[in-house]
Amino acid sequence: MAPDRDLTGLMIGTEDLTVGYNGVPLISDIAMSAARGEIITLIGPNGSGKTTILKTIARQLAPIAGTVMIEGRDIRALSGKQVATQMAVVLTERIRPDLMTCYEFVSAGRYPYTGSFGLLTDKDREVVSAALELVNASEISERYVSEISDGQYQRLLIARAVCQEPEIIVLDEPTSFLDIKHKKELLEILSGMSKTKGVSVIMSLHEIDLAERISDRIVCVKGDRIAAYGTPDEIFTGSTIPDLYGIDSGSYDALLGKLELSAPEGRMRCFVIGGNGTGIPFYRELQKKGIPFAAGILMPNDIDVSVASPLAGKLICTDLFMPADDALRHEAEELIDTMDIVAVCGCPEGEYNRVNGELERYARSAGKTIVRSLEELREELA
Repeated sequence: MAPDRDLTGLMIGTEDLTVGYNGVPLISDIAMSAARGEIITLIGPNGSGKTTILKTIARQLAPIAGTVMIEGRDIRALSGKQVATQMAVVLTERIRPDLMTCYEFVSAGRYPYTGSFGLLTDKDREVVSAALELVNASEISERYVSEISDGQYQRLLIARAVCQEPEIIVLDEPTSFLDIKHKKELLEILSGMSKTKGVSVIMSLHEIDLAERISDRIVCVKGDRIAAYGTPDEIFTGSTIPDLYGIDSGSYDALLGKLELSAPEGRMRCFVIGGNGTGIPFYRELQKKGIPFAAGILMPNDIDVSVASPLAGKLICTDLFMPADDALRHEAEELIDTMDIVAVCGCPEGEYNRVNGELERYARSAGKTIVRSLEELREELA
């Protein structure tokens, strides 16, 4: 792959890079680049080589071929101190130092700037304290690293990297071991560093929905090549993600970044009257229970459709922004005649979905069991 831009005008980039171990190529012809303040994210299956690429960029592995450039200079021509003052690296290390406080651990990020004796100045201490505060770890600064949780340790790794005041930060799965709150906080920290300080970020993520939201460009790693490289709107469309991860059952919604499991098979037993998101918990409950179902009547742009479409045995939709006509109503009524249960999910009625109130009344007149909550649905399915 040829680089998309002249590497001499970029913060960091690779050109015709081949990575691997012991001289054996793993991935070849890697070309990606980050301007100042851009976020590049590697995604792909486990074992695809994302960490190997990051280690090579970070100069922890020698490239088999090709070049890693920092501001137009081959990284191999830079001294260790030059690299350390420009690039911070957070890999998936799990070995923790004994008898070292969190403050001492984070302060190690200042060593590229300290003298021969590694003594911290007042400025260094200010930087360390600010980094701990940035990752919400000030309260554990005096605890030993061996005493904290995996999530807290991950935040310390980020703080130590921040202490280097880098122009580039390389991270391997930085959201591992973090709960949803701290995942959000971490990505906001990285986004803030890129926007306000011009830090270029290259990282790998398993959470492709987060990668889509934070990244300027995405690198898809699979097999011995880069399967795709582009902006999120170019990558998270069509079949790119299913092909990357080999998703051959279920469904991936590229627009919403959602993965749904396969639809249950067999006779449909429940008709779900939903809309505006109200039907989604019912669709997923029926799927978990292995109960085939039908759903309707929905507009094609209703958020319910994104879940009902892959999970329902039959989905009835109107034309866009049009009320249901008699033919669709009769189709829904014929389906209801074959059902054991009709779930009425509580979507407010308006001009375009008034037909769904008519379907509920039809189901009652037909003697169908009506449920209005997940608890009632579970009782009927028990």
